[in-house]
Amino acid sequence: MPFTLATWNINSVRLREGLVSRLLAEETPDILCLQECKAPVDKMPLSVFAAAGYRWCVARGQKGYNGVAILSKLPIEDAGDRDFATLGHARHVAARLENGVTVHNFYVPAGGDIPDRQQNLKFGQKLDFLTDMTHWFAADRPHKAILVGDLNIAPREDDVWSHKQLLKIVSHTPVEVDHLGKVMESGRWVDITRQDIPSGLLYSWWSYRAADWDAADKGRRLDHVWATPDIAGAAHGSRILRAARGWDQPSDHAPVFATFDL
Repeated sequence: MPFTLATWNINSVRLREGLVSRLLAEETPDILCLQECKAPVDKMPLSVFAAAGYRWCVARGQKGYNGVAILSKLPIEDAGDRDFATLGHARHVAARLENGVTVHNFYVPAGGDIPDRQQNLKFGQKLDFLTDMTHWFAADRPHKAILVGDLNIAPREDDVWSHKQLLKIVSHTPVEVDHLGKVMESGRWVDITRQDIPSGLLYSWWSYRAADWDAADKGRRLDHVWATPDIAGAAHGSRILRAARGWDQPSDHAPVFATFDL
């Protein structure tokens, strides 16, 4: 069963309901994973998406912050969630497809501006979140699983516009990259985007602060699609819809796509 999956930090699903509807209509992914929904589940416009053909949904919400949702044209069942680092945040939800594939949707904490856990509580929370992910996947190694989301780390040198200039900037510091690497290793995750696009600069996020984000092109690849080794070979067609960053009142993230033939 082939299916196409997309992941997108929407930065408020109510504010950008129209953009989600546009993506569903124009790109027609079978599954769309959203992060930073910024709403309780009962306030998310899920009925609008259901009317567009995305009848199945699992979600976890939170007023004004965080929030993750998995919209699907294919039947899915709720596969639970986990409160990583015991933050009490809605940052993870999982869904299981009829073919047995489990999709994990993550929104890893951004980590604030100072890359020092002694000076910045949020940075420590980010590292603790990643450590908890590592321990979980090591204790219960996933199989037939896909992990997507805004992981808020650009791990490779060609995942950022300037490796040298961003080494001390949160999202590309060596300590964060090391923590993310341990998460990957613990679950034997395969970076599907880079499996399909093995080299070259690649971004999924551009700051709102740039007067002209497109011309400046100072991006980072913060949004990821991973899979376990038993299904990684079935993945292909990875792409980032850069154009969505230029839509009216956009998220600062662009959707990331991959197709799986399973």
